[in-house]
Amino acid sequence: MDTSGYEQEMWSLDELFSGLDSPRVKEAIEALEGEVAQFEGYRPSLSEDISPDIFRRLLADYDALICSLSRLAGYASLKFSEDTQDQRTQAFLAANRQRSAQIENRTLFFKLWWKSLASEPAERLLEEAGDFRYWLEAMRLQSPYTLSEPEEKIVNLKDVNGVSALVTIYTAITNRFVFELEVDGETKELSRDGLMMYARSPKAEVRKAAYQSLFKVFGDETPILGQFYQYVARDWYSENVELRGFPGPISVRNLANDIPDDVTEMLLDVCRANAGVFQDYFRLKGDWLGMKKLRRYDVYAPVAQEESSYSFGEAGELTLESFAAFHPQLAHLATRVFEEYHLDSQVRKGKRSGAFCATIEPNLTPWVLTNYQGKAEDVLTLAHELGHAVHSLLAADHQAVTQDASLPLAETASTFGEMLVLDQLLSRDPDPGLKRDLLIRQMDGNYATIMRQAYFAVFERDAHDAVNQGASVDDLSEIYWANLQEQFGDSLSLSEDFKAEWAAIPHFYFSPFYVYAYAFGQLLVLSLYQQFREEGDSFKPRYLNILKAGGSASPEAILTQAGIDMRSRDFWQGGFDVLRNSVEELKSI
Repeated sequence: MDTSGYEQEMWSLDELFSGLDSPRVKEAIEALEGEVAQFEGYRPSLSEDISPDIFRRLLADYDALICSLSRLAGYASLKFSEDTQDQRTQAFLAANRQRSAQIENRTLFFKLWWKSLASEPAERLLEEAGDFRYWLEAMRLQSPYTLSEPEEKIVNLKDVNGVSALVTIYTAITNRFVFELEVDGETKELSRDGLMMYARSPKAEVRKAAYQSLFKVFGDETPILGQFYQYVARDWYSENVELRGFPGPISVRNLANDIPDDVTEMLLDVCRANAGVFQDYFRLKGDWLGMKKLRRYDVYAPVAQEESSYSFGEAGELTLESFAAFHPQLAHLATRVFEEYHLDSQVRKGKRSGAFCATIEPNLTPWVLTNYQGKAEDVLTLAHELGHAVHSLLAADHQAVTQDASLPLAETASTFGEMLVLDQLLSRDPDPGLKRDLLIRQMDGNYATIMRQAYFAVFERDAHDAVNQGASVDDLSEIYWANLQEQFGDSLSLSEDFKAEWAAIPHFYFSPFYVYAYAFGQLLVLSLYQQFREEGDSFKPRYLNILKAGGSASPEAILTQAGIDMRSRDFWQGGFDVLRNSVEELKSI
């Protein structure tokens, strides 16, 4: 597809539903109710002696039910992302979350039976499970932390009107924030995404003013937003540690990711031990910017005197060309997102900030949201999210419950896609100045994805512990301040307005301990990309097999098949060795 003339626009959700009032919405809800009632009919059949035929039909019906539920829930979520301030959409989203919790409760009997089944009959049924096997195996890992059926039902209902409601309110509140910034004598009122574009301004005073505007708003609201966070952390601890018996708060996410606690701890330890790599980079960047010492405001400052600007059509064309140069199938699958109008790239008031790719079910092309503003970072973000879509489509032969890769592997195609685009930019123009600028952008991205996210995870670990020992909101700000000081050392100057930054990180509220998966994925991709450069075409089938696996096997099994030992400290250190080499290369330019 030629995307050079492609205009920024909203996506189309018509493939799901044409509107909140569409008759198809009511029909889908009624059909879903029938599917749930049919699934409930399997309850009397559940025993150690259940026949393989009934078990296979049960799994197929459950997967179909999940697809039907996902269409409604996905539509609600995507509509909310279009406009987080629309009250009708907010109500529709809340109703769908309530419905989802009720359906989870009505079908819970199956998961509880499966987790409680003795090993011998479970193994017999696993032999009949086909593509469902790993999903079933992973479910049984949760057995030690599973409550009784009445307790699990209470937890599901509690979440809808408890912690999930708090997160929705946090989203609605923070997406209403308006940030003022004076640019060239004109005071602008900006969304968060619009404001943070100026954090990459070539003008030091504009970068500082952008961050100060961000933290003035979030700083003023931190006493309230911080209480939201405290409730999220307490709820996480009460349910998962006190009731379920997990060893600690981060263990919940580790088990969901099927990553052992000691591997996660090793990953974070290696990241902290290599903080000096980025500290050296920031000192070098300060020299390029002509600053005696970089300020935290300047971390993402452009070194190039004139930043390139890319139309949205150019960004799409560049991404597809980069994907096609690696393998035509990647470009073909990414093109579907454009052709089917599954892409919302506009910047609008009320629209959800940031970017994401949403997989609804295997038979549908994912939907991608970005807030595109023409910078190189926006091009890379587009490539990142289209990489997610390609990953999903390559795994579309799996069931709905096994299509999505686990979080640590979920960033593989996205970050790999970014690196393909960077290489494509370099191949277009061998100018040493451009090479330097692109390597700088790459290091900036690696900092944001690896070191920043690893220290976010360290903060979360410390903050959850502190909250459950009675820490105040101000105490959390002090913990974050100490975290920043360790992360940056003396490589730059920190200002205390960054103490409020933690309250502005949505992942802390939405998905506790999600963030370390970014560091895991980026270090993994650095290793994979190095293999690609060394091996060329012979590497490609192995890489595509990682993506095609989706969530049909454990991360360790998928990586072992690709020749990677995630339990090796040397493997993780190898990613930082690549980064260290990049810093040395920059010094030589």
